[in-house]
Amino acid sequence: MEIRPLDIKRVTVEDSFWSRETELVRKEVIPYQWEILNDRVPEATPSFCMHNFRAAGLLGKKMRTLGRDFEPPRYTYKGFAVFPDKKEDAKEDEFYGFLFQDSDFSKWIEAVGYSLAVHPDKELEKIADGAIDTVCAAQLPNGYLDTYYIINGMDKSFSDLRDHHELYCMGHLIEGAVAYYEATGKDKLLNAAKRFADYVYGVFGREEGKIHGYPGHEIAEMALFRLYETTGEERYRELAEYFIDQRGQAPLYFENEHPEMKGRPDYYHQAHIPVREQTEAVGHAVRAVYLYSGMADMARITGDRELLGSCKALWDSIVNEKMYITGGIGATHIGESFSFPFDLPNDTAYAETCASIGLVFFARRMFSLEQSRKYTDIMELALYNGILSGMALDGKSFFYVNPLEVLPEACKKDERKEHVKPVRQKWFGCACCPPNIARLVSSVGAYAYGESDDTLFVHLYMGSKIRKNISGREIEITVKTDYPNSGKVGIDVKGAAGTGFRLALRIPGWTSDNYTCDTGSLNDGTLDEGYLYIGGFKDDLHHVSLELEMKPRAVFADPRVSEDAQKIAFMRGPVVYCAEEKDNGKNLKSIVISRPVDIKEKTDSEFGFESVSLEVSAARRSFEGAEFFESTLYRDYSDVREDPVDLKLIPYALWANRGEGEMSVYFFIT
Repeated sequence: MEIRPLDIKRVTVEDSFWSRETELVRKEVIPYQWEILNDRVPEATPSFCMHNFRAAGLLGKKMRTLGRDFEPPRYTYKGFAVFPDKKEDAKEDEFYGFLFQDSDFSKWIEAVGYSLAVHPDKELEKIADGAIDTVCAAQLPNGYLDTYYIINGMDKSFSDLRDHHELYCMGHLIEGAVAYYEATGKDKLLNAAKRFADYVYGVFGREEGKIHGYPGHEIAEMALFRLYETTGEERYRELAEYFIDQRGQAPLYFENEHPEMKGRPDYYHQAHIPVREQTEAVGHAVRAVYLYSGMADMARITGDRELLGSCKALWDSIVNEKMYITGGIGATHIGESFSFPFDLPNDTAYAETCASIGLVFFARRMFSLEQSRKYTDIMELALYNGILSGMALDGKSFFYVNPLEVLPEACKKDERKEHVKPVRQKWFGCACCPPNIARLVSSVGAYAYGESDDTLFVHLYMGSKIRKNISGREIEITVKTDYPNSGKVGIDVKGAAGTGFRLALRIPGWTSDNYTCDTGSLNDGTLDEGYLYIGGFKDDLHHVSLELEMKPRAVFADPRVSEDAQKIAFMRGPVVYCAEEKDNGKNLKSIVISRPVDIKEKTDSEFGFESVSLEVSAARRSFEGAEFFESTLYRDYSDVREDPVDLKLIPYALWANRGEGEMSVYFFIT
């Protein structure tokens, strides 16, 4: 069965939770990020993204005006990241920022496309069209479009595939161009992306005289498959397959570029062995899940069972050995990488926002290959926790790193934890995460629902109106829910009589299949791989009621996760909870939980909307007759006393919205 994401133009999200997030992106994040890309937010790190496109466009204008009399620049290496001492010192014809700065525009325009698809906005579209004009003006006549090399010299383009991100920038350009084309029907940026891909197709391949390499930072693979499915042009599929098949083949291409790598397995770039032999998720976590997403696309399009087997093994490696309870992946800041199995430190966790987003990409693609909740459960987990934590409630500050434990003093004084920030940042020089969140949240409807010819798959529960066509007839589906505050879901289906239409409702694994479903006069449904399939619609309007058991629970990690030995965390439905200093005072480490665990739910409006907080009966340990650790450093255990406290827990995604302070997800249990 072929499962496709539902066209977001056919989904109107209108519930209290996700409408808040999508409207935040539409009204605040997209405009704010446009100002950032143009360096107009004084307190934020300058981006120089649009500056670089304008600089490359100026160079192109000179080339067109002066023709043969114009001497293009020879390659000048400026470094992986180039920033002037002061923004005012920037020259209009020079490149600034990271080598991959172009991709920030591409992710921004992708978010704009998804937003326009569901909320037409003439003013935003006008701004986007102007930005596209600026970007397209930078493209060379041969189709090449990467401002770093256009400005610094084309004679060294594609000379360092491992580190210089040209193919990464092309991949994001394709993703943004397709999204904008699908939303508006305008193909100027799409044609620019196609011309760049055509140029790359002529440069890379197995043929003699072509470059036999592949991207250092993956994303081109899945982007090219998307371009193929949008245009029907076989060369884009062929190029994507080439990049995947060539990766890790001997002689290793990156060893030719960097002889110092000779004999050292290249785990960081997932190029240590051919992809069909890879079974453990290794290396840079974002690059990895982008590659695995492209591999899953290829397995779906080509029917390659061996490649599917590798995808399944890599999925299991991530979720069963290398994933945080929040859906965060990439445990170590050293290389922003996966660590060894079960190594999941809380206070030094990297768990990059982009990595969780990539995990969602991988999950949706794996579900298209195997219809099982084990993929969409993880998609939900990452979305509600390790991704939304990356953006503040006002949409104007962001986390790159999403730890599970924070002591602000340690972040400032311990260089091992300097990557961990106790408060979100306005922007980053390397700003991949903020626009990545924007493009995902803007397109969340395409992750909530999937479809086959006759079935609507409900992966995520959110208030929505959905339109689906079966044999020329349009069916309207209305979902009403207060999820995740409540597990009650009501679904009205209109116009499905006689069409053979089916609903497939995900019964999350965290329910342990404790749910009730009232289908009225329909059959009770068939549960298969965690999805309840309901069919037999005979009336013009039919109502289905689903209630998922949404009770708080204590969660214990695999004992092999030594960091969490004898500790528990708390969840309710898909939501992970944490404690903050704001509610519980300092020294969160001194708080312990006793058996049996007593958890109460409370409705909380402190953040400006209703959410569910938890209250857990606990104890705070201290020395008898002295403040904690203000006496002798070591004391007899008999001196320890335990004072009862009520531990307040809030959804993890909401932490650090009330100022700086300690935070912890896990607590010792006695």
